[in-house]
Amino acid sequence: MQTFLAVVELSDDVFVQVAAILIVSTVAGALAIWLRAPLVIAFVVVGVVVGPSVAGLVEPGGELELLSQLGVALLLFVVGLKLDLHVIRRLGPIAVVAGGAQVAITAAGGMALALALGLSPTPAAYVGIGVAFSSTIIVVKLLSDRRELDDLHGRLALGILIVQDLVVVVAIAITSSADSDGAGGTSVATILLTGVALVTALAVLARYLLTPLLHRIARAPDLLVLFAIAWAIALGATGEQLGLGIEVGAFLGGVSLASTPYRDAIGSRLVTIRDFLLLFFFIDLGSRVELGELAHEAGTAAVLAAFVLVVKPTIVMGTLGALRYRKRVSLETGLALAQVSEFSLILAAVGLRVGHIDESTAALLTAVALVTIAVSAYVYPQAGAIADRLGSRLDVFERRTTRPADAPRPTARCRSRSCDRRIPLARMAAVAI
Repeated sequence: MQTFLAVVELSDDVFVQVAAILIVSTVAGALAIWLRAPLVIAFVVVGVVVGPSVAGLVEPGGELELLSQLGVALLLFVVGLKLDLHVIRRLGPIAVVAGGAQVAITAAGGMALALALGLSPTPAAYVGIGVAFSSTIIVVKLLSDRRELDDLHGRLALGILIVQDLVVVVAIAITSSADSDGAGGTSVATILLTGVALVTALAVLARYLLTPLLHRIARAPDLLVLFAIAWAIALGATGEQLGLGIEVGAFLGGVSLASTPYRDAIGSRLVTIRDFLLLFFFIDLGSRVELGELAHEAGTAAVLAAFVLVVKPTIVMGTLGALRYRKRVSLETGLALAQVSEFSLILAAVGLRVGHIDESTAALLTAVALVTIAVSAYVYPQAGAIADRLGSRLDVFERRTTRPADAPRPTARCRSRSCDRRIPLARMAAVAI
């Protein structure tokens, strides 16, 4: 492998370098599957290997950064597609209360811990906010693999994830528009007004133009996919020009199509393209990691990872317990959310770009994400055994009067993909992934 990378390094042909990256990524992905590890970790590791810290095959930025930006735009576009207002209304206030409380408490606790570990206030704020979010991709993958998307804890986890997605999009919007000196109140007000104006314009377009237009375009499925990609990238560019950032523009582009009858068709057809382009985002992120910085932050990363793996599920359990959910449901929901989101890495990348944080903070958050995603992927399947082992110790998280389950747990596991179609929220998540 070292000889192969050395030969490729001698070539200045971008096509040859991309081919090498794809070959290495395929090998790393196959190894990750064999080890039952998340592919995200494998792709970030590939970025470290082909980046300046090891092989020097690629440099951060350039064509790699362009491909990664396209992947991020499509990721947020697909997230926007699943946020149909009718679905949000059906979720009720539980997801908003639980998700909002979880994000606020976890962010405050994470920031306090980061400050105690010696970080300055701005990097500590980024770390605190970053550890508050959980990975939509990883969580839905874990739930779908175990056929638990329609279980109560699965639907609770998905509802909390939607709230997290909304919060992180706002955080990315504010961060993207800020310069290295930070945005003041006027700038934030301008961002909000610009965002409201863009949302209003898109709402009008969605009502009077987009749906009739899609009726015609959908006659040719290939043209529908092309339109969706063009719409996502165009809205990303619009967001960038308006100071909202590529991420927010693409997200709003997805929301504008979320109420159309074609959102499921668009989402399902974009999954493969999105995942392919996201490969370059994680590789670009890995290529920016300095191994020296990563080694220097190992101790701090271990403490923060323990916070995410232990304290964050405890916060979720306490919040759901206060809402009168049973202790086992609370535990399974908390363990499902016990990792750091890919959106946290996007937020860190934006913060690095605008000068709020340095490479060491980005490396720290990346290390925490890698560790927590890996551990979560192995621990969550053992949630039932953990609940049985802890037994009565979990009674503190359960009220005497508990909330009746709004949907009984299936007596027999459905082994068919058609199970996901029975619950609107489960179908929404399946399309997003």
